[in-house]
Amino acid sequence: MNLKRYATIYAALWKNSVSREMSFKGNFILWIIVELLWFGLQLSFVSVVFSQTNAIGSWTKWQMVMLVGASNFIQQIYQAFFLTNCTNLSELVRTGKMDFLLALPINTRFIISLRVVDLGAFVNAAFGLCVMIFAAHKAELHPTLWQVLGFGALCGVGVLIHYSLMFMLAAISFWTVRAQGIVWGYYNLFNIARMPDEAFHGAFRAVFTFALPVLLVSNVPTRVLANTLVSWHSWLLLLGVGVMWAVLSEWFWRVSLRKYTSASS
Repeated sequence: MNLKRYATIYAALWKNSVSREMSFKGNFILWIIVELLWFGLQLSFVSVVFSQTNAIGSWTKWQMVMLVGASNFIQQIYQAFFLTNCTNLSELVRTGKMDFLLALPINTRFIISLRVVDLGAFVNAAFGLCVMIFAAHKAELHPTLWQVLGFGALCGVGVLIHYSLMFMLAAISFWTVRAQGIVWGYYNLFNIARMPDEAFHGAFRAVFTFALPVLLVSNVPTRVLANTLVSWHSWLLLLGVGVMWAVLSEWFWRVSLRKYTSASS
């Protein structure tokens, strides 16, 4: 893969996305406001819960606020790069526009996954970071440089997990044509990510730690910043799950692509 060539193509995709967003400034600002209001409701939920208790397991109020902020940050970064593209895969298959993308002299998964960038999500991700910084200050936490770098790396793994899972679910459209309901169903599970892992037990916790690892994705990075990570096993588990889903996603994509029947055939 020619990295310089792909970087040039991606820069052009960014330019196109900026032009599109600036053409509809009202819509751009409205969606930022809607996302911020939803984020505010999540923070209000924390206040309501901690008006009745002092802790959830080992999680204090401000650690919980950090968790909500981290969950929002990871979700918004994923949304900025991948959400629109994953949800559009079904339409590409249904309308036959996939023919055009397959004919391009470029990796098909690359162009499908990255052709649209949601710029407003970066703004909302910044608000998530601000909330985390404020919560860390209130909790009197002082993360080291290594903790901050570890948090960033684990957030990257979390985004990779979300992308791999959702892209794989979107690829079901090669069999069913319409798979938006399945894709959005997984996206709605992101709400579970803002909950502390200690609030769940048994099969429910196992499913949302390994099969659909939304709890793992947000809890581990937050524990790194809050210095409450008991062992390095959680790091390795998150990395292992990330690699596993990335490999499965690529395999499923190749299998799915062989099921595609060209609209012109």
